Parts: sequence; structure tokens; C-alpha cells
Amino acid sequence: MTQDELKQLVAREALKHVVEDAVVGVGSGSTVNFFIDALATIKGRIEGAVAASEASAERLKKHGIRVFDLNSVNELPVYVDGADEITEHMHMIKGGGGALTREKIIAAVARKFVCICDASKLVPVLGRFPLPVEVIPMARSYVGRELLRMGGQPALRENYKTDNGNLILDCHGLTIMDPPALEAQLNNLAGVVTNGLFARRAADVLLLGSPDGVKTSTARR
Repeated sequence: MTQDELKQLVAREALKHVVEDAVVGVGSGSTVNFFIDALATIKGRIEGAVAASEASAERLKKHGIRVFDLNSVNELPVYVDGADEITEHMHMIKGGGGALTREKIIAAVARKFVCICDASKLVPVLGRFPLPVEVIPMARSYVGRELLRMGGQPALRENYKTDNGNLILDCHGLTIMDPPALEAQLNNLAGVVTNGLFARRAADVLLLGSPDGVKTSTARR
């Protein structure tokens, strides 16, 4: 199976976690695009969606799915999103597409976080994928120096601004042995909006696409 076929497989499987007559949280990225397409087949059974990126919101709207502002939603039973890397402990690196802040906010609100990805994203230790850090523009140099002190190699994502109008530093060369601790440490740096570690609010369910089908894992809390 191709990577796209694996993504389609997990996207369709994720529909089983969608709560009828409720709003569903929708992330961003290529795997989520397949989920949005799958969601369109049951759009009459949901109230609508909250989107983590402008691109996802546009795709939802094109399918005729109502898009809500998160502030107008009282509860969010489930949030479906992908990952750039994920461990068996459900800790993730996200933000390759630049929507990490909005993704993290929606994940915080949702009662259940369902991560969908293909088997290539499952890793023993996070850090091979560069860790995105969203920064307010005036803090770029300061945060970059702090990341260097932590042993990372930050690189400014060229010609890119987030949907929030900020910059992203992609931090290479980190081997992340304690994701929750590093997530908190980075978020305490002045000028950091948030970082791409999703460990303090990890996934609850992992749907992993493989040639043998979809493997489902549930977090042990």
C-alpha cells in the first residue's frame, strides 16, 4: 500500500470515534485532509467542526461542513489530528505544517484526542523530526540562543508566518528523553507562544496505518 492509501485507511477508521450530533475537532495536514474528505460522507450526522488551521477550515467549508469558532463551542467530545512523530507513550511532535498553537489549544479542550498516522511516524524516541517552536517575531534571536544552549540547532522557517502572524524556529538535533519536561521548559521561555511537543496533553488513542490494516492503541494513564 502507498503512504496515501495508509492515510486514507486511518482517516476512515477515525470516523468510528466521531460523536454524532456534536462538533468534532479537526487538525491539519495531509492525513487530516483525508479525514475531512471521509467526514464529508457523514456530515449530516454531525453539528459541524472546529478547525486547527485556515486550510482545514476551507476544506471543511468546501465539503459543506459548518465550521465553528472554538470560543462558541461549549464542549468538544473528540479531536482528530495527525503527528510528525509519535511514541508508544502517545507523546508527539507536531507542527510540521505550522498549525501547532491552534492544534494544541483544540487538543486541550477536547475530551478525547485521536491521533491518525501511518506506521512511519511511530518512533522509539522523539527528536529526529525537527521540533517546531512558534515565537513572537521580536523574540526570534533570544529564543534561538536559548535553544542552542539546550543543545539544539534552531533554523528559522524561511518565508513562513503562522496563521497567528508569528515565526517558527525548527529545532534540529534534539534527542528528547523527557518530552513533558522539555515541553514545559520551552514554553517558559519569554516570547515562545508554544512548541510542537504534545506530551503534557498526549493522544488518548492512536490509529496507526500499516499494510496489515489499522492498529489501535489506547493510552495507559
